[in-house]
Amino acid sequence: MDLIERALEFEQRKMRSLSRSDRVLISREAKSLILDLNQIYKREKDQRIMDIMKRLTAIKRKVEKRLKGKL
Repeated sequence: MDLIERALEFEQRKMRSLSRSDRVLISREAKSLILDLNQIYKREKDQRIMDIMKRLTAIKRKVEKRLKGKL
């Protein structure tokens, strides 16, 4: 369950005063974690994994919204 530990660590990171390239890296890492967790979720159907994926998705959306700017 090293992947779950990585996901929980990712959630705890400080997300303040990030450069544009930092935001891109965070978005990509979040996407990778979500996809990997999804593969585990398909096998195990553990609700805790789904909750982690939802929280990571919220972080990813927030970062991407900031990347795109106001429309």
